[in-house]
Amino acid sequence: MDGAFSEAQSGGMETFESLVRTEFAPKHTFLNTAGNGLLPARTVAALDEAARMRAEGRPLNALWDDVEAARAAFARIAGVPVGRVATGSSVATYTGLVAASLPEGAEVLTADDDFTSVVNPFHVRGDLKVRSVPLERIAESVRPGTALVAVSAAQSADGRVADLPALREAARAHGARTYVDFSQSAGWLPMDAGAYDYSVCVSYKWLVGPHGAAFLVVPEDFGSLTPILAGWVAGEQPWDSCYGPVTELAHSARRFDLPPALFTYAGARRSLALIEELGVAAIQVHDLALADRFRAGLAGLGHEALPSPGSAIVSVPGLGHRQPELSRAGVQVSNRAGNLRASFHLYNTPADVDRLLDVLSG
Repeated sequence: MDGAFSEAQSGGMETFESLVRTEFAPKHTFLNTAGNGLLPARTVAALDEAARMRAEGRPLNALWDDVEAARAAFARIAGVPVGRVATGSSVATYTGLVAASLPEGAEVLTADDDFTSVVNPFHVRGDLKVRSVPLERIAESVRPGTALVAVSAAQSADGRVADLPALREAARAHGARTYVDFSQSAGWLPMDAGAYDYSVCVSYKWLVGPHGAAFLVVPEDFGSLTPILAGWVAGEQPWDSCYGPVTELAHSARRFDLPPALFTYAGARRSLALIEELGVAAIQVHDLALADRFRAGLAGLGHEALPSPGSAIVSVPGLGHRQPELSRAGVQVSNRAGNLRASFHLYNTPADVDRLLDVLSG
């Protein structure tokens, strides 16, 4: 058994390795989960079955059940009550909802070069004061008058992990709300979404789900959010809310739901179940062992990764131009701002790391 696998076991009848091998069979060396994760076999089967249900005209009730099962699974992974979780389709949509809740002139603090979906909706408002600082200084930069701090838990470009506990304490000290995007960390880094006012996450990266599913976590009292996107699915009784204004919004975070992509949630339910079976803590051990192996191998080639301690994402300055060459060699990575970005997840092995290093060595 590979070393990285032997350190990360599910604790059940099946080992981490055997369960992963049952679900994944990549045809190439895939090291680009920060772009999108691979789909497990169970998820592919669920997507196929959902499409057949639609094609054959069968009732779709089971697909609505999948939405609720996915919501509950994400709540468990995020460490929050299910009543705090809304379902949607993208980070940008929910960032826009949070942005719309802020009063004119409110100050929003963000990290330099954070992912666009986390920051751009605040800019397009046009009447907010958006201030950007280096990620390492974001906690110390919260000040009286800061209304909201918005940041990714792990940076897309280089994998740096935010000091969220420090940020939370600074925000509390100054009466600021917090908005955290866990899209680049949920699935390999344990979450405590309940510690922040709002948090958001897509399913298609480290949660190995399909595109088109996202989750928003809100406070028990919904904070300052107004459900301006509410349609019939946001009603306490959705099927009684199909015509005219919704007379009774859902008493839970479901009032912020968007009409779900039912096929997507059929798949997301199964992907989230796999993450739960493997365990985020075990996945973290596995992923970080591979990332550390890559960093060590880079040093042997005379390269140094950008600092991102404790991250499953590794970016190497000056090597982004080699991405096409690596792709031709069957190694999938990303070119981000001139940096070569490799991201290591549960289906990767030490052999994948070594293959990447071999190609880089020429």
